[in-house]
Amino acid sequence: MVMEVRTVAVIGAGTMGAGIAQVCAQSGWHTRIFDAFPNSLENGIERIKSFWEKGIEKGKTTEKEKDEWSQNLVPCYELSKALEGADLVIEAVPEIMKLKKEIFLKIEKIAPEYAILATNTSSLPISEIANITSCPERVIGMHFFNPVPIMKLLEIVKHDSCSKNTIEVAQSISKSMGKESILVNDVPGFATSRLGVVLGNEAIRMLADGVASASDIDTAMRLGYRHPMGPLELTDLVGLDVRRDILNNLAEAFDDEKYRPHPLLNRLVLEGSLGKKTGTGIYDWTSGEKKERDLKL
Repeated sequence: MVMEVRTVAVIGAGTMGAGIAQVCAQSGWHTRIFDAFPNSLENGIERIKSFWEKGIEKGKTTEKEKDEWSQNLVPCYELSKALEGADLVIEAVPEIMKLKKEIFLKIEKIAPEYAILATNTSSLPISEIANITSCPERVIGMHFFNPVPIMKLLEIVKHDSCSKNTIEVAQSISKSMGKESILVNDVPGFATSRLGVVLGNEAIRMLADGVASASDIDTAMRLGYRHPMGPLELTDLVGLDVRRDILNNLAEAFDDEKYRPHPLLNRLVLEGSLGKKTGTGIYDWTSGEKKERDLKL
């Protein structure tokens, strides 16, 4: 019998954590969101409320829905408060293995013994996180996509010690969230990141080689292959630093230099052009609209 989820704790209130908490609250669950940095927690709550307000302006959300969802969402300034009585814990801190391990060791000590412990990672090995705990059978990967409230896919990542019950609960959670899940094995890059970052890296190589403009490369994939968004615009949305880190992780995991980020991607990250979140990346977003940049190696 699949466990019924009533209370969810989301650890990390950044872009992904806030989006995950929003979807959980909208699913009718008592949702607690925690971040080690109070300002990040408050900013995350504001992003969620702003999303709901925009939904009301567009006629997609009602005031009643917003009020109900707001009651489900509880910001927590202490990790212990967030984890108390949680059926599901979703960790959404930055893609740093050391940090995720530290968080999971704390979660394991505080969360109920029956809680499912999920990590939202796009490429880090789930087994490495699970095996530092005494309950690897309850640890699973749940890879959400940005923006979480809109993207329908949820990539569920199982490892060798993951129990059948944990997998079934994760799949049930996906349905309750209104998402479609895929189940993949714990291999570097999983299914989505491995394909996505390679496509994005090749698009950056084409841009640097002068094959076409960024907009034309993106248009080619949107109209020629029916991608909803071009690979360069998607890179700006996800974050150039995130994509660079995934590529480096793949290169090391497979011992294959072909996965290394293109020099242009490395340069943009070093100069702080990380995409939409910083205002510039492959494109210039500072005006609120996408504009071409003159990018050369």
